Amino acid sequence: MTMTADALWLNSFFAGYDNAILAFAHKMAELAGVVLTPLCKLITLLGEKGILFFLLAIILMLFPRWRKTGVCIFGAVCCGALITNIILKDHVARLRPFEASDLYRQWWQFVGSPAEDGFSFPSGHVTAAAAGVTGLSLMHSRRWILPGAIWVLLMMFSRNYLMAHYPSDVLFGLLIGIFSGFIAAWITLLIFRILKKYSGESKIADFLLYAGIEKLPDPKSLKSVKLPVKKTERGAASSHVAPRHSSSHSSEKKAESSGSYQGRH
Repeated sequence: MTMTADALWLNSFFAGYDNAILAFAHKMAELAGVVLTPLCKLITLLGEKGILFFLLAIILMLFPRWRKTGVCIFGAVCCGALITNIILKDHVARLRPFEASDLYRQWWQFVGSPAEDGFSFPSGHVTAAAAGVTGLSLMHSRRWILPGAIWVLLMMFSRNYLMAHYPSDVLFGLLIGIFSGFIAAWITLLIFRILKKYSGESKIADFLLYAGIEKLPDPKSLKSVKLPVKKTERGAASSHVAPRHSSSHSSEKKAESSGSYQGRH
């Protein structure tokens, strides 16, 4: 397959950088492949198509309190996928390492990495991870930056370890993901600013802002609800259970009947 000018430039300009990191990843596979190979495969599986962050975004959007964060994460991952998978991959058309080099193919076979279709530049896994983490950190809390950065670094390493991407692929995926997160945050804030402007005037705006499962009644509160009681024609409350007489009342009845009987003799 004839490579594009962009792919040839990437292979040439980042040759030393890519080779050094891929060689390090292969060395790690030789030393600790028993642990690292299944771990990297698991990380790659969790990052497939950005599903992890898509699910997180959908769950957060169910709650009015977290909806803004969920919308931002969803938009960030979509923006990153648009730039990475729709625009750049087919335009650059860079072959994956195990397809372009016999040496990298041997390293790819060594770790037992599954074959992957599509082009290499940039990494969609890393783009989705960086976009989701950036959106979460910008809209919710800065405390997610450190654990998010660790997750993104693990994703970057796993893609290189499995020889599915060049290091330059994951580097650009990181940059595109961060950019997508900032774009999504700006758009999200704009959308919610408009919705709050029309809050109270538009039912659609109120629904998008406040509707959610937090508005459902607490199941415990249902226990305090009193059911309506049917009434007889005289207005007295009716009951399906026959009234019970007290023992004292029964004793009085017996005494009256006994007295009546003695009075007749």
